[in-house]
Amino acid sequence: MFDLNAYLARINYTGLTAPSPETLRALHLAHLYTVPFENLDISLGRKIVCDEERFFHKIVVLRRGGFCYELNGAFAALLRELGFRVTLLSGRVAREDGSASPEFDHLALRVDLDEPWLADVGFGDSFLEPLRLNPEIEQEQGGRQFRIVAVGEVMIVQRQLAGGNWKSQYRFTLTPHGLGDFAPRCQFQQTSPDSHFTRQRICTLPTRGGRITLSDLRLIRTTGDVREERMLQSEDEWRAMLLEHFGVRL
Repeated sequence: MFDLNAYLARINYTGLTAPSPETLRALHLAHLYTVPFENLDISLGRKIVCDEERFFHKIVVLRRGGFCYELNGAFAALLRELGFRVTLLSGRVAREDGSASPEFDHLALRVDLDEPWLADVGFGDSFLEPLRLNPEIEQEQGGRQFRIVAVGEVMIVQRQLAGGNWKSQYRFTLTPHGLGDFAPRCQFQQTSPDSHFTRQRICTLPTRGGRITLSDLRLIRTTGDVREERMLQSEDEWRAMLLEHFGVRL
């Protein structure tokens, strides 16, 4: 059963719930600031299944995070419960050589209000507020610029770097998909030695001034342009940091 009040309490949300751009923006921010992007179940050998009830139990009941399929899958269910029109979109993550990862490598959301929006609470370090699904405009958020570039039917999310150049983050089309379409790639991500999710443990959250991340035994804090990093000394300390900074108890 989907417990709407429990989900809203999990993300510390007490604002308006009627479908609107303002509600979508507020929910998006609340989710990102409270539910970490993390892949910790993979190293523990716990299978991740593309199922909304499993997502809800993990994120709301167990107070965990997840990766894109879990985070955006659960967020889509929350939005639908509130009356939003949501479509699941397949994303392909940009690679350094200019190519892109396979289809269904990332799950993002289209939300239709008076105009379409791109919502994504499962990509890690990217936009914090939903983006207008409009390829003609640059969109500023907290001093960072984003845009969506259209190349034929393909849309590309890009972030502007410090020097003014644009870096692609992922590409997608507007073809609607069901959650089950992402299941084979979700299985690959948690089992293949070629998946970066099987190579390191990650847990990360944006903060009001930057981001805090646990990458294996490295604790990384960024505040503005300042980055601090230290190595943790043991698994016990790692678990203590998970609980202190992310509220995660394994």
